[in-house]
Parts: sequence; C-alpha cells; structure tokens
Amino acid sequence: MRVLGINAIFHDPAAALVVDGQVVAAAEEERFSRRKHGKRPVPFSAWELPEISAAWCLSSAGVDVDSLDAVAYSFDPGLCRDAADLGLADPWDWLRVDYARRAPQFLAAALPGLDPEKVRFVPHHVAHAASAGLAAPPAGDDTAVLVLDGRGEVASHLAGVYRDGELSPLYSQELPHSLGLLYEDLTRHLGFLHSSDEYKVMALASYGRPKHLGLLRELVRVTDSGGFHVDRIDWASLAKAAEPGAELTEDHADLAASVQARLEEVILDLARWLYDASGGASTLAMAGGVALNCVANARLAAEGPYRDVWVQPAAGDSGTALGAALHVAGALGDRATPMGGADLGRGWSDEELEAELRRAALPYFRPDSIAAEAARVLADNGIVAWYQGRSEYGPRALGHRSLLAHPGDPATTARMNDVKGREQFRPIAPMVRAERFADIFDGVFPSRYMLFVHRVKPEWRDRIPAVTHVDGTARVQTVHTDTEPLVAELLAEFEQLTGLPVVVNTSLNTAGRPMVDTPREAMELFGSAPVELLALGPFGVRRGALGGGW
Repeated sequence: MRVLGINAIFHDPAAALVVDGQVVAAAEEERFSRRKHGKRPVPFSAWELPEISAAWCLSSAGVDVDSLDAVAYSFDPGLCRDAADLGLADPWDWLRVDYARRAPQFLAAALPGLDPEKVRFVPHHVAHAASAGLAAPPAGDDTAVLVLDGRGEVASHLAGVYRDGELSPLYSQELPHSLGLLYEDLTRHLGFLHSSDEYKVMALASYGRPKHLGLLRELVRVTDSGGFHVDRIDWASLAKAAEPGAELTEDHADLAASVQARLEEVILDLARWLYDASGGASTLAMAGGVALNCVANARLAAEGPYRDVWVQPAAGDSGTALGAALHVAGALGDRATPMGGADLGRGWSDEELEAELRRAALPYFRPDSIAAEAARVLADNGIVAWYQGRSEYGPRALGHRSLLAHPGDPATTARMNDVKGREQFRPIAPMVRAERFADIFDGVFPSRYMLFVHRVKPEWRDRIPAVTHVDGTARVQTVHTDTEPLVAELLAEFEQLTGLPVVVNTSLNTAGRPMVDTPREAMELFGSAPVELLALGPFGVRRGALGGGW
C-alpha cells in the first residue's frame, strides 16, 4: 500500500509517505518554503497545505499521485463541536473546521490527478498516537501511548495502548483543559511566540525556583479517571507580562520553573495511571508537542514505572503526517515497520554537491576524511557547518544539518548563541559516541533524538562547560556507529586530538529561520556567519580560502 500523510490544520505542515508499512520520506513544509513553522497557527491559515513537501515525498520515491491507495489527513472535522461549547474563546474556529472539511478538494487541486475520494480523515490524537506507538522500536509486548498537546478536535490528551498494531484508547481529556495550551499561555505571557518558543520557557525554568508550585497544584489537578483539570491562572498576579525581546527577570524565571515543575508532576501521574490501566505495559511511547519537553521526559523515565520511554522525534504536529499515514496503512492491511532514524528528508549525491560548489565558484577541497578534517578545525576551537546525508524530520539537528563547536571552552555557549542570534540563557547540546556515554552522563540510554536531559557527571562539568547547563544537565544525543558512522568517526577523531569525547551540536540555522535544507542554503549561511569550515558531504570549504570578495 502507498499512503501519503498530510498535516495542515494547526501549524508545522508536513507530509510523509509510507510504502508497504515503511516510512520512505517525511519532511516539514518549512524546509521548502523557508517560513518558520510553515505558517502561523490561526484558523485563517488552515487551508494552507504542505504542497511542496508532499510533491517531494512522492517524487523522491517515484510514486505517482494516481498510484496512491490513500491520503491520510491528520484531523477529523466530523468530530468537532462549536468552540464555545468546548470553552474556547476563538470565534473563528468554525473556519478552521470548514477548511478541514474541504481538504479533499484542496488536496486534489494541489496534487493534480488525486481522486478526492482517496482522502481519509484521521483523528488528530490518533495520528499522534500512531506516530509514536507504530513507529517505536519493537517492545516485545504491549506499548502504552501517551499524547499531550495543545488541542485536537475536541481534546488535548489521549492515553491508550497498542496491542498487535491496534490502538485501544483508554482515556481522552476534553477541552478546554489542556497542558499544551497552559504552556502556550505562559510562553505568550513571557513575551515569546506561542506554538513556537515553548522550548525557551523550558530553558528559562532552570534559572528559577518553583515558588508558585503550591498554587499551581490547586489550579492544575489530575483526576481519578486518567485526565486532568486546568483552572484559569492569573499570570499577571505571579509575574508582570514581558514584552517581546525585553529582559526577563527573576520573577519570570520563577514562574517558568513553577509551571515546568507542575507539568512534570502531572505527566508522571498520567503515565502512572496509564501503566495501571494498560495492564503494566513495559514501554511507553509519547507524542504531541508536550512530548518535546525533554526535562519532563527525563523525569518520567527516571521516576515512572516503565522499562523504556520512546518519544517520536517529530513529536509536534508535523509528526501527525507520519502517524496518519501509518494508521491508514494499518487499516488497509500493512504492518508498520519501526522508524530506523529521523533522516527522512532531502539529500544530495556527492556529484550533485560538487556541482553546487562549482556553480557557486567556491574554492573547495576533498580531504581523505571530512570527519578528520572537521575534528581538526573543532580542536582548534573553530566552528563547523556540518551538512551530511538526508535532512532530519522534526525540530532537532541530529548530525545531518548541524553547527558543531568545541565543548571545552566556557565562551562557546555565548559565542554560539551570538552566531545564531539567540537568547543567552539558552543552552547548547552535546553529541557523544554511544560507547562513551556512561563515562560522562547519567540518564536515559540510548538517546538518539535529543529528547531527554541527562546529568553531567561532576568530574566532567568543568571539562565540558559549554554543554553543561546551569542545573548541571545536558540534552544529549548518543551517536551509534551502525547508524551514524561518519559522525562517530568525527567524535573519535576529536577525542584523539583533545581528550574530550563530546562535541557541541546545534541546528544549522540562525534565529527565526528553519534549519538549512539545501546545499545552497548551507553555503549562504557559511558566507554570512563566522564559521571556519563548511563540511558539505565529503567536500570542505575553509573560511580563509574565500578571500575578501565573499
């Protein structure tokens, strides 16, 4: 079966193609349109489809539109009710629902040759659940699945269990109660962009004290049925609203710490309820925007009842394109194949990369090993723009579209945040070879997708200060030679030169822009930022070789 998945309704539009139960391509529209998050999360944008990413998914796999067995759309307008009935203050929500009803016709116009009758609506949280429960590594038994986000059609949460590829829902929390909307409201109150900058709030929380936790325990309560209630919070009484770009205060950090702490507690309670309700499933798979909160994930893994916790790397709404496709493929008789990695986007051959370098008239070279060359630049405290293989699906740079730097220089954090145009309170993350992980970090292993935080062992904190956050943690990516041999080689070479088994890894972009996706975009970033080496496939371009005309 050939099933194309589409996410379009709220934000982060994306497309994914599943063939015979296997994910062969997946990409967010932002990587093509160069518009961060693809669009703003407002009802008026619900008609915007991931046209370019959908067309690329099909062409990359050599699949014609008319040969598709189904198109899975990750929202079911038939489940919707009036926003006022749900306690939502959105007078234009009906417009979003109306656009969703018309999605088959919109898709047929965007993908000429598509029969609108092939479009199937998949409930939003079912799509999230499938992206986790069906894409996770084999568990050996039942897999519990927990979905938490801002909202779907009428709910903000789904707890269930996958048994032999079939989802059995156990509870769904109806709106307006929502942990995702709670965090969005706080994000907006702190002067950040909601449905975009929630990770900044998580980082800010490390600088504060949870002094409002008692009040929040009264206002955000778990129910005996496996759900929760969120009462109205007077944010201004706890900390003055921050203007966008304004300096944040201790009060703001304390408020962020308080909400973060209560979020972690509630997630733990929900996961424990689900463990009992599922009959003691040993594995928990998670999706939804809240599942991108790596601090909460780490606490859940440490204190929860599950043997394994697996989080979908595209846990946000973009991942529902994948989940919807997997769900429909399963309904049509295919058995899902677990995800082998997040490198599901566009890639270029060595010949194509060299042609791009020649077109740009850049003075490039081809070393014996680009990994060894990059390691030498990093050892000299240079920054490397690392562009290799297919681009990542989801918000994390995982060694395919990355900016790399030296973790041993305390100035690296400020330097990298300056290069990227980010707030200085934000941490930068490390990558480490899997076989060296336990020597330096405590916590979830493996951590292939940077979705957990880990404790940096005390004896290493002064040696890798750039990746040690103020609370002594780091958001680690473990690198495995069997799946990422080139990055593993770079890390081994860097350790030989410096004695440090860790390298700084952050996304190859600057603030407010999507991650670099094409060779041309990589060259443009290299030309405009203080980067010493562009490692474009097997080729290198050095800053000093460009001369003054670049």
